[in-house]
Amino acid sequence: MLARINHWTFRLPALRDRPEDIEPNIDYELERHTQHSSATVRFNAEARRAFIRFATSTEALWTGNFRELSAAISRMATLADGGRITEQLVMDEIARLKEHWVEPSSDILSSLLPSATLEELDAFDRLQLESVVAVCRRSRSLADAGRALFSASRSRRRTINDSDRLRKYLARFRLEWGEIIGREE
Repeated sequence: MLARINHWTFRLPALRDRPEDIEPNIDYELERHTQHSSATVRFNAEARRAFIRFATSTEALWTGNFRELSAAISRMATLADGGRITEQLVMDEIARLKEHWVEPSSDILSSLLPSATLEELDAFDRLQLESVVAVCRRSRSLADAGRALFSASRSRRRTINDSDRLRKYLARFRLEWGEIIGREE
């Protein structure tokens, strides 16, 4: 039997990769709430537009996929006075979702950089720096971290000094190896 199951493989994309599925599922979840509670709940027009705009944006991570979308709709429907989901309910739910989606890796940088510096970082730089810091913390030495981080490009360089490259990268953010690994050198 296992051989037959393994014969067919497919990848089911995450909800965030299928924004076209969000709006029909919002309607489905509202209908499902109506059936279970015997109370019809609808979005007002602006609230619906605001929620769909957010739900289909890159800000919406949907880490819990459809279960999370279902829970968001259920929360808003339960809190809706008079069966109307308002813009305020949508804004509150968006704030709750965003707070829930804060990735634990962001704590890595908050312990190393002042909040003003963090706010000035582009998402690209922040994500890259978080990854670099994570590699550094897993590494035995600056050289070990440099080799891990620059493994592909080192073969194309005339001089190989991964430690120096990493030190210069960290200096752009006023960070030093000792700070990252939690000890003075």
